[in-house]
Amino acid sequence: MAKYRGPVCKLCRREGEKLFLKGERCFTPKCAVERHAYAPGQHGKSSQFRRKRDSDYNRQLRAKQKARRMYGILERQFRRYYEVSLQRRGLTGLNLLQILESRLDNVVFRLGYADSRAQARLLVTHGHFVVNGRRTDVPSMLVSPNDVVAVRDESRPRTYFKDLAAVAEEHNIPGWLSRDLKNLSGTVLRLPERSEIDGTLSEQLIVEYYSR
Repeated sequence: MAKYRGPVCKLCRREGEKLFLKGERCFTPKCAVERHAYAPGQHGKSSQFRRKRDSDYNRQLRAKQKARRMYGILERQFRRYYEVSLQRRGLTGLNLLQILESRLDNVVFRLGYADSRAQARLLVTHGHFVVNGRRTDVPSMLVSPNDVVAVRDESRPRTYFKDLAAVAEEHNIPGWLSRDLKNLSGTVLRLPERSEIDGTLSEQLIVEYYSR
């Protein structure tokens, strides 16, 4: 399975804002965006004093890269999601965001059972979660309304999951999900509305990028 293996903090610095790719660390002074508020690379620091290009293509590219990096998806798979969203009824941009939110690793993250999508992806890959009672190790699996995501019974005695309910309780969940902390599970009630998805994402620019 292909994945990005480089330092994720460089991705945040490249976009010029926090993408919260490292969970709790992003809220501390150790955050790379706080310590190095400029783009990575040899000329990153000097480039902040240069006039930035604000072409339509650049804005579209940055919007696409931001969404792709936030959800931890490589280009080929992201484009495939876009092509699927084109075939669905409704707004293409909203369809794309709903597909991204419906990924199993994102649902685990939204339920508060992981500090970041990267950690959620790792937990799913190691087989710690079941969907509708069936064990799965595919983070990109798309869940549907009424699907139930839960921690596998065999994984609950592990150290990480023993205190998970108390940790997850501190995280608010979106309205399209319901959570049962006692059973360490969650139910997908419906597809998310636009107001329940990150407002800093610009789906229109993403659609414009792939429509060139």
